[in-house]
Amino acid sequence: MASTGSVSIFAEGTFEEQIQELVNFLVRNHSDEERTSFIRPFSEALKTEEGKKSLSEDDDRKREIFSHLVPEVKTLGEGTEKEIEGFFNLLFSHLISLYPATSAEASPLLPPLIQTIASAPVTQSGLKYRILTNLFNLLPRMSSLRLDVYNALLAIAAAQGELSVLQLSRTDVEKWIAEWDVTPEKKSQFLKAIVDAFVQADNLTAAYEFVQLYARSLPSSSPEAREAAAQAISLALRLPTVFDFDPLFKLDAVVAAKDHELFPLLQIFLSGGLPEYRSWASSNAGAVEKYGLSPADLEHKIRLLTLASLGFKHVGQNLPYSTIAEALDVDAADVEKWVIDVIRAGLVLGKLSQTTKTLHIVRATARSFEREQWEALEKRLVAWKTGLVGVMEVIVNARRQGGAVPVQAQAAAA
Repeated sequence: MASTGSVSIFAEGTFEEQIQELVNFLVRNHSDEERTSFIRPFSEALKTEEGKKSLSEDDDRKREIFSHLVPEVKTLGEGTEKEIEGFFNLLFSHLISLYPATSAEASPLLPPLIQTIASAPVTQSGLKYRILTNLFNLLPRMSSLRLDVYNALLAIAAAQGELSVLQLSRTDVEKWIAEWDVTPEKKSQFLKAIVDAFVQADNLTAAYEFVQLYARSLPSSSPEAREAAAQAISLALRLPTVFDFDPLFKLDAVVAAKDHELFPLLQIFLSGGLPEYRSWASSNAGAVEKYGLSPADLEHKIRLLTLASLGFKHVGQNLPYSTIAEALDVDAADVEKWVIDVIRAGLVLGKLSQTTKTLHIVRATARSFEREQWEALEKRLVAWKTGLVGVMEVIVNARRQGGAVPVQAQAAAA
């Protein structure tokens, strides 16, 4: 959430003058009788009796006056947006100065104020965002009250279908929850609220990103962690752009849920193939429906992953169409369509040859990096090293004989 500059319509002055300005704003459009009745108690409280400590030196008196003023803010008020924003900026500045550490005394004052702002008419959404953002930015980074403010912002944006206005990023959220002086339970609740908001907005990509944070924030053996693990797995399987399932196995909540009905399916998408998927699907139709999964989409994704694995085993080689068709259980005539799809997904880089009916694999993504993948990588590096040694020998011999370097060696060296 971007910081916004404070806008104030109130001139600088003493505490008494600024409180009077705030009071006058609250009753600016009331009748004379109502205005007089409302203003009188504050005017009396702002006076300093002879022999008493001046108000400028009496913070306790300031806090008492301010604590009576805040509950009187029951709407955004009447005036231009600039005037209303200025009113709240001045109100917030007194809140911060009177309660510099946002102490327990300030905590009862702020939630009702936040609720007043959040419950303003929908037509004032833009103004509500600005006012609450100003407050969020004014509060100390460690303040637990920042959580209350952002929960209000999140609720407003979710209700209005305007989550994009918040420009919420994982980096910001991780930084905030590390700074806020709140319990782990409240941090988890905040993360869950973010996940739920993005699911409600049908932004499953963002929901998947934050559900991993949410799952990580929970005790791995808790029921909430098990539910979060299932949600993370189902979102990863549903999203057409997610092909890397290895990060999920680094979540304690997911590992602890190994007896969950979706866990075997996750293992298949990490390292299995089409036969394993079909076997699981045939006996788990209820789970597919329960978690909103699409059998057609799942089969499409496992075929792409199968082709990626096949490509990883044959980097630098030509794969016959017939081999690909057999692995994917498709007609040879459909192979090129599947190759184009896997290249678009960024899983394989290669070149099709309609003449030889082959796919030359330039690069392929490993679905997981375990012993088998490390061994394959080692073989390629050894072969590459051997090839370079041979090239260098040809170049050295050619130079010793004073001749030109063979074209083949130049190309290999390049």
